[in-house]
Formats: sequence, structure tokens, C-alpha cells
Amino acid sequence: MIGALGPAESLCAVAIVLTGIWYYLVANYSFWKERGILGPEPGLIFGNMKDVLLVRENFGVQLKKICDQFPGAPLIGVYDRRTPVLIVRDPELIKDVMIKDFSTFSERGMPVHDKVEPLSTHLFNLETTRWRPLRSKLSPAFTSGKMKNMFYLILECADYFEEYLNNIVEKGEPIDCREITAKYTTDVIGSCAFGLQMNALADEDSEFRKMGRKFFKMDPKRRVLSLLRSSSPWLYELLGISAMGDDITKFFLSSVKETIDHRMKNNVRRADLIEMLMEIKNHPEKSDFELTDAIIAAQAFVFFIAGFETSSTTISHALMELAQNHDMQERLRQEIIESLEANNGDITYDGVKKLKYLDMVFQETLRLRPPVLLHMRKAMAEYTFRGTNLTIPKGQMIWIPTWEIQQNPEYYPKPTVFDPERFTDEMVKARHPMTYLPFGDGPRNCIGARFGTYQTKLGLIKILSNFKVDMSDKTNIPYVPNPAAFLLEPVGGVHLKFSKIK
Repeated sequence: MIGALGPAESLCAVAIVLTGIWYYLVANYSFWKERGILGPEPGLIFGNMKDVLLVRENFGVQLKKICDQFPGAPLIGVYDRRTPVLIVRDPELIKDVMIKDFSTFSERGMPVHDKVEPLSTHLFNLETTRWRPLRSKLSPAFTSGKMKNMFYLILECADYFEEYLNNIVEKGEPIDCREITAKYTTDVIGSCAFGLQMNALADEDSEFRKMGRKFFKMDPKRRVLSLLRSSSPWLYELLGISAMGDDITKFFLSSVKETIDHRMKNNVRRADLIEMLMEIKNHPEKSDFELTDAIIAAQAFVFFIAGFETSSTTISHALMELAQNHDMQERLRQEIIESLEANNGDITYDGVKKLKYLDMVFQETLRLRPPVLLHMRKAMAEYTFRGTNLTIPKGQMIWIPTWEIQQNPEYYPKPTVFDPERFTDEMVKARHPMTYLPFGDGPRNCIGARFGTYQTKLGLIKILSNFKVDMSDKTNIPYVPNPAAFLLEPVGGVHLKFSKIK
């Protein structure tokens, strides 16, 4: 019989356990040095993401600080906790990853948990096997022709938005631009994706607006579960607790199902995303995998989540910059008014396309303040980067730092200055296309980019053709990114003063 351990043996046992834990935590920290890749020294447990994980720094700010330490470096090696991640900054190498060698980087590396998170099986997350056929089936819903057919639905919501603004501006108080524009984009997505009247503008208790707020609110519980999902997927599956929240999942699953059932029962036809999803659902023989109700609902869900928040944030950012640059605001207003006069006071699809300065303001807003701060890719096979000695293993995670690239003075002189003139035709042609990536690029770019562009521009048209926008005593300048936010947004929101144009 083995007796109880004595003090010396106990200490040795503890030392062995602690050594094992320490080795587990630091074992990967020589990964990039061994491959000759520059990068900051990682810290225990957090790697290079301590301030982000402790909610002290915005993710985009952290990546920019890291990249600034290695000016000119095309590749930088960092550690997300103990996982080696490669930051790719060189435009040509980014082009290889996103376009030329797409087959090697066809996945984002996002975890998909079909059972725990049914709504995670959407186009943004899906692995290549399911993503490719689904993308090909959904792409026709976002062509310029389909967009033109859907334009009247967006315009209808924009008209309601104008009425809503007229009512709240009369109060004479600073307006929370992110909240009012989120209500507008919620109504747009609701109409164009779900075929429903959301009434987010009129109804403070709109369920879709409440669910939208809840999804983007990262409370401590969600942060812990999200970390667990990425660091220990097996344990996350075992626990079976969704980081998204069961109420959000149930709400969207039931909303999509009820909408589809209603349309099938009453033979309702409408030029929107639900119509396309119904077509896919009704012809399962044309699919290469099982199209469950959850997968169908997940596509409508991601269109809603990705569409309303990014566009409302972009409208708010544009207004904040124009409130500080009245000459630009007035120039844009005149362009809009002239277009309206040329079209008998109507906003038309082709008329919006011709608003060149509006497009320049839109693009510069996305350059300076891109809602999505980085793009992720995962190597599906061993890969050697062109012109380098670096070979990465299968499964290697890649980060492409959108904000850092678009703030690089090599591509954009005085990068923190808002200057729409950067997007004249001549200036755009002179730059490498991979230095502007708010929507990504290649086969896995944002499928709803055209839709997001139009709903954003229509929102700006309605505001600027009716109101002058100024700073208020509640406007937070300088701009400080919110470290707790999922997307890029300022601490304290965007509060501006609106004045009716007489």
C-alpha cells in the first residue's frame, strides 16, 4: 500500500503540476521567432491581447498599436492568448489571401455550433462545404437588378424616417444619431429581408430593435462564453449554453418560420430575401447539403444583424464628420438638392448612383471609421507566402487589419483627417485596391455591400436635404473608440444638433 505523500513529495507534485500548466501556457510563444517573423513579446495567459480581453482597449486600436511598432513589416506575428495569429498587412499578400489563393483561405475560422447556436450557421461563418452552394444561391438576391427592384422598399422606410426626424427635431435637443439611425435601418432590414413592418421608428418597444440592441451588448456573461467558444469549443458544446442568448435565437427562428408559413399559406410574393430563402427551401434537391429551418433562418438573421448596425454606425460617423466640416456638408447638400430638383423632387435609384460627392463622403467615412475592424481567414492547407521564406501550417489563423491599413499614412497622407477628395476617380486608381477593405474582397466579400450602401446613402439624403447638422455640447471630441463595443463606435455615442432648413 502506498502511504500518504510527505511534505517533500507534496511540494514536488505541486511543482510538477505548476510546471505543466506553465508549459501549456507558453509552449507556443516561440512559434513566430522560430519562423523569423517580427512581433511583440506575448504576456502570460493573454498573449498580446490583454487590454482587449480586459475591455481596456478597442480591438482596432490594439492592432494599430502593434502594427505601429513594426513600420513597413508586411507580416507580424501575434498571440491571441496562446494561439499564434499572423497579421497580413502587405497589399499584394492580402490580394493573394483574399483573391489569388482564395481556395487556400476560403474560411474565416469562425466556430459554428449547429446545436448550441443554430443561428451561427450563416453565410459569414459557414465552412466552405456549405458556404459555396449557399452563396451561389443567395448572390442573385443582391444583383444590381434586384437592388433596383428593392429600392422602393428602402425609400418607403426613408420617407417614414424623414417624418420621424421632423417630429423629434422640433424638441430642440441634441439627437442620439446612432439610436435614430439604428431604428431607421432596422425598419429597412425588416421590410427588405423579412417582409415585415418593424415600426422601430414609431414603437420604442419594437421587438426587433430590442433584439438588435441585445445582440450587440457584450455583458460579462457573454464575454466569458464567447471566450470559451473560441478557446475551448469542445467545452462550449458540452456546456450547451449559447453566448448569443436563447431568447434571441428563439425570436429569430420563430419570426422567420412564421413569415414563411404565412406567405406559403396565402401565396404572398415579395421581392426580398425571404422570397429567395423560400425558393431554396422549396427545392432541396438543388442543394448539396441539408437545408434545415435553422440554416434558412440563420441567413435572414445575419442579414439583419450585419445590415442594421453597420449602416447606422456609418450614417452616424458621416454626420459627425460633416458637423465638423460645414463646407463639405454644404457642398453635399447642394449636390443632393440639385439632384432632387432634376428629378421633380423625387429620389430615384439612378439619381442616387450619380451623386458623386455623396459617394466620396460615404467611402471616406468607411475609410476613417470602418465598422468592421479586421477580416479573418484560416489556412486550409500548408502555405508559403509569395516572396518570403514563411510557410504556415494548415489551420493557421490570419488577421487582415482593415482599420490599421486604412489609417496608414503610406496610403493615405494625414490619415486621421476626414477628406472625401481621397476618393476622386484619379486618387482611387492611383492606390492599390487592397488598401481599402471595408467590405472585404474576393469571393468571400460582403454579399450585402450594395444594399448597405443604398440604405446608408438614402438615410444621409433624407437628413441633409432637410436639416443642418452641428456639434452639440454632448458631442464627444476627440473620437475615442468604445473598448466594449463589438463594432467600431465612439464612447458616449454620437449626439448632434439638427436644425430644420427653411
